[in-house]
Amino acid sequence: MDSATLSSSLTASVPLSSAHTRSRIVSIDILRGAVMIIMALDHARDFWSPTAFQPEDLSQAGVLLFVTRWITHFCAPTFVFLSGVSIYLQQQRLRDRGATSMYLLKRGLWLIIMEVVVLSFAMQFSFNLIFLMVIWVIGCGMIAMAAILWVPRKVTLIAGLLIIVAHNLFVDVMPVTAENALLAFMHNSPFMLVMPPLPPILVTYAWVPWIAVMAVGYAAGVVFEYDASKRKRVLRTAGQISLALFVVLRGLNVYGDPSPWAIQERGIVFTVLSFFNVTKYPPSVLFLLLTLGVALIVLSVTENVQGRLVNVLRTFGAVPFFYYLVHMPLLSGSSVVWAYLRFDTAAVLSFLPRDAMPQGYEPSLLRAYAAWLAVVVLLYFPCRWYARYKREHNQQGWLTYL
Repeated sequence: MDSATLSSSLTASVPLSSAHTRSRIVSIDILRGAVMIIMALDHARDFWSPTAFQPEDLSQAGVLLFVTRWITHFCAPTFVFLSGVSIYLQQQRLRDRGATSMYLLKRGLWLIIMEVVVLSFAMQFSFNLIFLMVIWVIGCGMIAMAAILWVPRKVTLIAGLLIIVAHNLFVDVMPVTAENALLAFMHNSPFMLVMPPLPPILVTYAWVPWIAVMAVGYAAGVVFEYDASKRKRVLRTAGQISLALFVVLRGLNVYGDPSPWAIQERGIVFTVLSFFNVTKYPPSVLFLLLTLGVALIVLSVTENVQGRLVNVLRTFGAVPFFYYLVHMPLLSGSSVVWAYLRFDTAAVLSFLPRDAMPQGYEPSLLRAYAAWLAVVVLLYFPCRWYARYKREHNQQGWLTYL
């Protein structure tokens, strides 16, 4: 197998050539499949139950709404970290750094094109707005990794960790213009870039911290070559240290997140939520300590688990980009059908101004959860078919990129 078999776009799938490798990849696919399912919940909430306020706003959000949004924070950092791990594993298998580098460059460009052309349209069924979100930043990360993988692994690990720790010292470029857009792409919180005659561009994922996460994942890939007991111990210890650092730094409330926690007037439950309410855009130090700490511990305990649920998670985890590519138009399109049947309005409600929402519309988490479960169930069967197809066929052409 040559470099054209690298990854399923979001994260590479490494061939199962030995019992040791098979055990290693099971844990990766389980974790990846789990966060993919959770990711769809956030998108179901966006399309089926948009609110006039951010679900992280503890002055307005209820506990269930906050938790529904908060749990999905684990998805992006896990995707990006595992992308780095899989790049390392594939490079070690191929023993051809040049081929891996060229493949990453092509794959990164492909992902950026898919984000701009296909996924931006799939979210709104128009090009009124261009979205640069997680697929975009993974594509940018792969392009960066095409060069980074030539750097010594220890240097990559140290540099990546330093960036993760120190990047909160940077401040946003304001206002964002065509002249300073490059700097804004590197670290800004979400911003709108207007450059006529192009449609407005909404940038939600900044380069620097997310590429650092991918680089750390790449450098940590060597852990998956350890024997099982040592690998589990290292992953568990790293996860525990990460979570302990989160608790200490968050408790000190001095550095690590632009939004310090505070005692809430709504009571102790909301104060606890405030403690865990960390910043995703761009991902703060505390955000990454929390999410990646949990991911590392999950990896350490899922190598040998079995059962029907595990098989379901592995199925989704084996075809991540296929899943992502299909679930987005399925959720957005079905929400348009529902809005038309319910309100006689053929529109994606998420993108309507609040004063233009149909009369009688009310957010409903029950509706969002029902849409989420329906889409996950529906996607299982095509994902299972495609995962089997990938195993049984030597993919050619555009199928290589799914």
